[in-house]
Amino acid sequence: MKSAEVVRLRPFADSSPSAVVAGFVAMLTGYTSSLVLMFQAGQAAGLSTEQISSWLWALSIGMGLCTIGLSLRYRSPIVVAWSTPGAALLITSLPGVTYPEAIGAFVVCAVLLALLGLSGAFERVMRHLPASLAAALLAGILFRIGSEIFVAAQHSTALVLAMFFTFLFGKRLLPRYAILAALLVGGALAGILGLLDFSHFKLQVAMPVWTTPSFSLSAAISIGLPLFVVAMASQNIPGIAVLRADGYHIPPSPLIATTGLASVLLAPFGSHGINLAAISAAICTGKEAHENPQKRYTAAVWCGVFNCIAGVFAATLAALFAALPAALVLSIAALALLGSIGNGLAQAMNEPGERDAALITFMVTASGMTLVGIGSAFWGLIAGGLTLLILNARKR
Repeated sequence: MKSAEVVRLRPFADSSPSAVVAGFVAMLTGYTSSLVLMFQAGQAAGLSTEQISSWLWALSIGMGLCTIGLSLRYRSPIVVAWSTPGAALLITSLPGVTYPEAIGAFVVCAVLLALLGLSGAFERVMRHLPASLAAALLAGILFRIGSEIFVAAQHSTALVLAMFFTFLFGKRLLPRYAILAALLVGGALAGILGLLDFSHFKLQVAMPVWTTPSFSLSAAISIGLPLFVVAMASQNIPGIAVLRADGYHIPPSPLIATTGLASVLLAPFGSHGINLAAISAAICTGKEAHENPQKRYTAAVWCGVFNCIAGVFAATLAALFAALPAALVLSIAALALLGSIGNGLAQAMNEPGERDAALITFMVTASGMTLVGIGSAFWGLIAGGLTLLILNARKR
């Protein structure tokens, strides 16, 4: 027992090159998926460069510290990320309020999330969510990202195919290093083809900027409540589904409470909220991160470390990620998620009596539809739940 505890308390000893790569890819996926949205939202609200930089700093530091802390606490790959749908929501909602009122709305959303976690209500909700629907939800979310590699192949055929076949041969010969090999080959080929552009890259340290919150009912209703709904439907529920699909049964309430409280503290610096990750988390929970499930938490720890580094240099993030070709980022993310997509589909179809409901959950979620401002993850669960209720309801 003592020796087991010693091993569990040695994250660097438990780590591996594949875990470091998985952590980096998870960080890369999280930032490239919505970094542009953050800048669009900030510019639409008329924020200064320093305020936008502080916003990114607060999100990155919060994501990094929570990811590291929770992963070490539960010895599981728990990844925390900002809300991408939330960032998209802010593009249209921020211009209608003052920035201090927006900060106040961020605080309202964070307090609601913290209360939901501290009260244990979220855990009671998750307890009634069928495992097949949770797995189908996960597969649907990841499918949209995974399929992007084939779309990218239309425009960057040589780069994508080189990475794809490198991954396949790597899976056959050295499975632990397949993603690393694909990343290295993709980076080298992008350089040869002249697809890397670091001309606008400049190293600059971000400085946090405090904004005193101002609370208004209109901002709380137009920004705070929608952010809360989006965080739950598009981030936290799928995030728990990712963990459970790969065998990590962590009590969800402490995770929600932790991210909610962290969001409250970081809101005055611009953070619109941090929540459990789904897509980037799946990169750290799969076999490609580490062959030993008990040591995959190290991939999340590395993701947290990279997030903190990115936060310190948040002012240079846009230029850094703009230097990488989009096809490379899409391809490496898709390849890293293949195992999680397959695992999610297998679990979703495992129960014959729930197969139709799981399939509908998967299809609605994978469609990417948006209805009344709420994304497809929420509607996938609703559609699957109704299907399950109708088909499995007791007949008279």
